[in-house]
This record gives sequence, C-alpha cells and structure tokens, in this order.
Amino acid sequence: MDGAILNATVSTFNETAAGLSKNGTALVEWTTVFSKVFYTSIMGTIILASICGNLLVIVSVMRHRKLRIITNYFVVSLAFADMLVAMGAMTFNASVQIFETWLFGYFMCDVWNSLDVYFSTASILHLCCISVDRYYAIVKPFKYPINMTKRKVACMLVHTWVAPAVIAFIPIFQGWYTTEEHQLFRRQNPQKCVFKVNKLYAIISSSISFWIPCTIMIFTYLAIFKEANHQEKAIHARFGNQALINHSRDEHNSNGDIKPNNGRSSSKTFNEVGPSIHCTPTKDRNIIKMKREHKAARTLGIIMGTFILCWLPFFLWYTITSICDKSCTVPDQVSTIVFWIGYFNSTLNPLIYAYFNRDFREAFRNTLEWAFCYLCRSGSDMDALDGRRPSLRYDDRTRSIYSETYLKNIGRRRSSELGSSL
Repeated sequence: MDGAILNATVSTFNETAAGLSKNGTALVEWTTVFSKVFYTSIMGTIILASICGNLLVIVSVMRHRKLRIITNYFVVSLAFADMLVAMGAMTFNASVQIFETWLFGYFMCDVWNSLDVYFSTASILHLCCISVDRYYAIVKPFKYPINMTKRKVACMLVHTWVAPAVIAFIPIFQGWYTTEEHQLFRRQNPQKCVFKVNKLYAIISSSISFWIPCTIMIFTYLAIFKEANHQEKAIHARFGNQALINHSRDEHNSNGDIKPNNGRSSSKTFNEVGPSIHCTPTKDRNIIKMKREHKAARTLGIIMGTFILCWLPFFLWYTITSICDKSCTVPDQVSTIVFWIGYFNSTLNPLIYAYFNRDFREAFRNTLEWAFCYLCRSGSDMDALDGRRPSLRYDDRTRSIYSETYLKNIGRRRSSELGSSL
C-alpha cells in the first residue's frame, strides 16, 4: 500500500515537473519572440528615419535657393552618404540580427563589409571637409573665396568619395584584411559573416577612417570657437552690449535681411545707443553675416561632437579587440550595440539641422508641406509653397514700385499738358 502511494506521488511529481518545464520553455520562447520584435522595431525605425531624414535634407537644399551655399554642398553629399549607410549597411546587419544567420552567401558578405567600411569612412571624411570649410570661413575669411571655390569643392568631394575605396573594396576582396584561419572558416561556413580583421588592417583602417580625421576636426573647431569668441568680444568693444541685444532680437528674416521697424532703419536704432556708435548698412550686414557664420559653425560643431560620441565606442572596440585578438573576448551583444550606436549617427544629423538651424528648419517645414499637399491637392496650388517665395515677393515689390513711378510720371505729364492748354 505504501509502495503504491509512493509510486503515485513520484509520477505526480514527474508530471508536474514536465508541465513546469513546458511552461518554462514556452515562456522562454515568448520572451525570445518579444525581444526580436522589439529589436526589429528599433532597427527598422532607425533605418527608415535615416533614409527619410537624409532624403529630406537633399530635397530641401535642391528646392530652396538660399541653402545652395558652398558648405551645404558638403552637407548634401554627407546626407547622401548617410542614406547609403542605412540602405547598404544597416539593412544587412538587421537581417543578421533578426534571422541569426547570413542569408546571402560568401560573395555578398564581402560586399556588405566593403560597403560598411566605405560609407562610414566617406561620412567622416565629409565632416572633416566641412570643418575645413568652416575654418576658412571664420578664421581666414579673406582667403575663403580663393581657397573654397566651386572647383576646389568639387575636387574635395571627389576625393572624399574615391579615397575610402582604397581601404574598403581592395583589401576586403583581395583578402588582405583578415587572417588565413578566418578565411578558411568563412569558406567552410558560408552562412556566417563575421568581420574579423588582422592587426595591420585594424590600425591602418581605423586611423584613416576615424583617428586622423577626428584629430583634424578637433583642432579646426578649437580654432573656430577661439576666433568666434574673439570676434564676439570685438563686437562688444566696438558697438556695445545694446547693439548685440538689438541684433539678437527677432529683427532679421530667414534670409538675413533687416526687417522694417515701424518705418525706422536698424542703423537708427544703433545710433540711439550712443553717440560713439556709427552703424552703416555695410557694418550691419557684416554683423549679420558673422552671426550666421557662428550659428553654422555651432550647428556643425554639434554634428561633429555627435559623430564622435556615436563612433568612438565602435572604434575603441574595433581597435582594442583586433590588437588583443583572442585575449580580449567581448560578448556579441556588446558588438551589436556599438555597431548600431555608430549607425544611429546617420539618423541624428537631419534632426540636428532641424533643431539648431533655422534656415534648415523652415526649409524642412516647407518641403514637408509641399510633399503632403502634393498628395492631396492639384499642382496649381503649389505656387504658395514654392521655395523661391522671397524672390517672388521681391519681384512683385519691385514691379509695384516701378508701376507707381510710371503712374506718377503719367499724372505729371497730363497735368502739365492740361496747364499748357489752359
């Protein structure tokens, strides 16, 4: 009797344990599914935001004439590189994270690694060119028209797109970037695509892609901010605090033109500050230009700082693990996180433009209005949203002035004719 009870108790315990095991397995499966859905949504959001945001930058500069300046040539090219990062690098990485295997074969693994290195390097070289452009615009403004012509900018952009191919496509497709052991592993396991590099390639590629350009950008922006502070102190000493306060108010439109102030010019406001201040329209324009250059430098400095914060963890991980080799082991989750933090930089740049730069913010708003209204209204209503509205308003204003002058002359002529006839 006791044996039967014991057997029944053991069988009940086994059934309970089996049930708990099944429930635990089901819980683990649901947790895995939820985590995959969560990661997929985050990666998909980053990819879509990067593509749409950088495309918005390109279209806005194309549509708005006031944004077609030399610096924004680099910005448009940078946006194109960031958009290609999302399309050519993030998508393949996301597929590996979702399916936990490489689905595209041995050759496409080399293509993905090459595009990843190429677009990332092109992005930071664009930022390096932008820092050089801002350096000449603010620190050496008299040499800027000579050193930053359209032809030289075109040469810089060509080199920015060609140079990364030297460390991207050639070493990877020739197999110079990795070890013989890893090459053999890849041939035996084509379903795995791991970017494992040797020490020489890690040092050379990281130096060209990050360390050297980053050092150049840091020194150029230090010189820019030092010169900006010097110019601001000079403005304080020359015009006084009240002049800067008046200029900091909302008395300029988006093009930098001086808004009318109840029929008074801005120079009169400056003259009211004190008898020692004599402002002319030329000085006003110089102050406005200087303030716009400082705002552009601040925006681009924030972009550079964001780039360093996003990519520094990746390049530290990349360099240290490549040099340490097998003695430094890092979990796969850490590798994935530093990869996507770096990718996230391509999504942040358009947000920085929209938040810190008023011209870009207004251009983005105008372009989005144009895009949405184009879908719901006919093209005849698009004239009100045209990016060239300031020039059209100027033409209408000029035409009305000429019309008034013409009518006054006609009136005078008729009155003189009437007087002579009398």
